[in-house]
Amino acid sequence: MSKPLLQVALDHLDIPSALKATRALAGEVDVLEIGTILCYAEGARAVGIIRALYPEMTIVADLKAADAGSTVAEIVFSQGCDWMTVICCAPYATMEAALKVARKYGGDIQIELYGEWTFEQAAKWRQLGLTQAIYHRGRDAGLAGQQWGEEDIGKIRRLVDMGFEVSVTGGLYAKDLGIFKKIPVKCFIAGRGLYGAEDPARAARDFKDAINLNW
Repeated sequence: MSKPLLQVALDHLDIPSALKATRALAGEVDVLEIGTILCYAEGARAVGIIRALYPEMTIVADLKAADAGSTVAEIVFSQGCDWMTVICCAPYATMEAALKVARKYGGDIQIELYGEWTFEQAAKWRQLGLTQAIYHRGRDAGLAGQQWGEEDIGKIRRLVDMGFEVSVTGGLYAKDLGIFKKIPVKCFIAGRGLYGAEDPARAARDFKDAINLNW
């Protein structure tokens, strides 16, 4: 079983704030995510700027695209991202169109699992050729006190059994990772748990220590 990667979600309101986080964390994490909030605030140019500064790193554009799959994929993949997210409720045609563009650039599409979705839908995603999924406990759910539990673990395991590479996110801290022990998680994704820490680099090393301990 491969060790999970560590991904920082740059959910900042402007590029200078995001770059402050990358300066602290790029040497400690595996994946840089242009978070949805940053995408809204600064657009695809955020992808291009971070790609120019970190040419060797994996970069995600977390658009959570719901329509115009080929158009939005072309925008961010041409700026240098490796992966782009599509929301799970998007039409299959949107997913398929985005995946076609991603493959043109040697990239990939991740299905972001928000709200209501079914394993019947997941089977269709696999038929379309999609292989990455992000199991997500949303920001609002976390703030409302929703905790990780056995239901989440069961769903993640089932997705893995279906052939998905599953990344996990949603208010994660290093102390939480033991819950997912022995599951082949692709990436653990954290935002405030990394760049919001008093010492972001130390927080990233704590995540890596937890990964090494449990995998």
